[in-house]
Amino acid sequence: MAYVALFLLTVLAMEAVAWLMHRYLMHGPLWVLHKSHHRRREGRFELNDAFGLFFAIPSMILIWYGVRGQPALLSLGLGMTAYGALYFFFHDMLVHRRVKLPFVPKRGYLHRVVRAHLLHHRTTTKHGAVSFGFLFAENPDKLLATLKRRAGSDGLPPADKQAGGVQGDESGAHEERERQHQTG
Repeated sequence: MAYVALFLLTVLAMEAVAWLMHRYLMHGPLWVLHKSHHRRREGRFELNDAFGLFFAIPSMILIWYGVRGQPALLSLGLGMTAYGALYFFFHDMLVHRRVKLPFVPKRGYLHRVVRAHLLHHRTTTKHGAVSFGFLFAENPDKLLATLKRRAGSDGLPPADKQAGGVQGDESGAHEERERQHQTG
C-alpha cells in the first residue's frame, strides 16, 4: 500500500515539478528550446519536444532499478511515467490536437484546463505568460484579467503586439480554440 501511495504522490509532485520547470526554466534559460512551442510548428515535431526526453530518461532509470529489487524507485519511476501520459493527453492531444480527438470539451474541468493553457499561448515571448501548470489549471477568467491588466484590453504583452500577437501552431488556431472553449 505504501508503494501505491508513493506512486500517487509522485504523480501529484510531478505537477509541481512541471510548473516550476515551465515557469523558471522553459520561460527562462531554456527558452531557446521552448520558444518553438509558442510559434507556428513546421512539421510534426518541435524543439520543445526534447523536454519529454528530459523527463523520460530519469523515469526509465528509476523503473530499471525498481524492477531489480528497489520497489520504491519503481513507484517513483511509474509515477513520473503516469504523469507523462497525463501530460501527453492533456497537452498534446486535448489542447494542441497533435493527435485528433473526437470531442472538444465545452464545460467543466477539461474545458478549464484547455482554456488556461490557450491563455498561456497568448504570448510569443518568454515574458508575460500566465498558467504554467497542466493538471491544476487556474481560473481562466482570472488569467485573462491578469493578461489584460498587464497589457491593455487585448491581453497581449507589448512585445507580442509588436510581433503581431499569437502565432501558435496554426494561423490563429490558439485564438479560435480559445473562442470555441469560451462559448461552451
